Amino acid sequence: METRRNTQTATCQIRPDLFAEHRRDDELAQKRLDALLAANAEIAREKALFRSEQEKTEASLMENPLSVRQAFAYFGLLLGAFPPAALFTRFFWDAGIFHNEDFWMLGVAAVINLISAVVGYFSGNLIGKIVGELEKQSWVRMIFALPFVGILWGIIAGGAGGIIVFVIGAIFGALLGAAVGAAALPVFTIFHRLLKKGDQIDRRQFLPLAFGVTFIVCAFVLGW
Repeated sequence: METRRNTQTATCQIRPDLFAEHRRDDELAQKRLDALLAANAEIAREKALFRSEQEKTEASLMENPLSVRQAFAYFGLLLGAFPPAALFTRFFWDAGIFHNEDFWMLGVAAVINLISAVVGYFSGNLIGKIVGELEKQSWVRMIFALPFVGILWGIIAGGAGGIIVFVIGAIFGALLGAAVGAAALPVFTIFHRLLKKGDQIDRRQFLPLAFGVTFIVCAFVLGW
C-alpha cells in the first residue's frame, strides 16, 4: 500500500507596509531629536546672551528694542548727518559766504551731507555685525579694536560723501570721517555694551546716547 504523506509548506508573508511604518518611526524619532537639539541650542544661546535671569526679564519688557545692527545703523545715520553739517556751518560762518551767488555751495554741502548720512546708515549694518562680535570679546580686545573699525567706517562714509567734489573732496571727507569714527565709535560702543540687554538696547536709552555722542563730536568740530 502506498502511503501518502501530506506535507504542509509554511510561507512567510511580508507586509508591504512594514518598511513604510519603520520609515515613519525613524522620521518621527529624527524630528524629536532635532527638536531636542534645537531646544538645547536655544538654551545655550540664551545663557551666552544674557548674564542673568534679571537681564533676560528686562529684555522681554522692552517696548521698543533695537538690535545691534539697527542701533549702529541709526548711529551711522546721525554721524553722517550732523558732524559734516557742523563742519559746513563753521566753514560758511568763518568765510562769510552767504551772498546770493554763493548759495549753490549750500546745495553741494547738502548733497554731501545726504550721501554721508545714507552711506553711514547702510554701512552701519555691517559695522553693527562686526561690533556685535567684538562685544563678545574681552573689554581690552574690544577697546583696542574699536578705533580701527571706526576709522574704516569713517573712511567709507566720509569718502563717499566727499567724492562728488572729486578726489580732493573724497580724501578730505575720508580723513574727517576717520577722525570722527575713531573717536565716536569706541565711546558709543562702551556705553552700548553696558546698557544693552542680551543683543538689544531700548530705544529710550539709545536715543540720548547716540545724540549725546554725536553732538559732542559736533561741538568739537564747531570749536566750542
